Amino acid sequence: MAQICAEVCGQQAGLTPLVVFTGTKNVLFAQEGARLLAGVDGAGKPLALALLVLDEAGQGMTVTHACEFAEGAKARLLSELSLKAPLRIDVQNEKEKTFYQQCGFKRWLAADNGQHIGLSARHPAKSLEALSPTLALDEALILRRFKHDAAAFAQAKEAFLTGINNVPATL
Repeated sequence: MAQICAEVCGQQAGLTPLVVFTGTKNVLFAQEGARLLAGVDGAGKPLALALLVLDEAGQGMTVTHACEFAEGAKARLLSELSLKAPLRIDVQNEKEKTFYQQCGFKRWLAADNGQHIGLSARHPAKSLEALSPTLALDEALILRRFKHDAAAFAQAKEAFLTGINNVPATL
């Protein structure tokens, strides 16, 4: 989980990767509101990761983060998942939309804020109004906790660094 946060958020993101990692691990995973899936090679080596977060109705999942460690692996993983799961993806621009269309997100809705919302064939929503919000983290609350509880911050930082430094070679 730490690896996907670092890969997606980047090294210039400040505390964002740590906040997302901590909230996902301690809240979403604990309440079974999120799943981390990997695409692997024949030897079990991770090639791509995708974080899927449930919607509030429990009917669909949003791809909130995805990364790859080998060219084309993210597209292969998302293509396979789009065939099997009720997925949603929120994108900001046409380039991202084109990528996800090639990964099996065939139905597209236009949000009021200019976002494009892609849905896999298995997603039950037929309109923007029928979409249930994705479960969300209170990132400001996590940051406040870090600010006021040095031990919690140190523990989260250690767990994050352990996760980054101990990515399994095979799954």
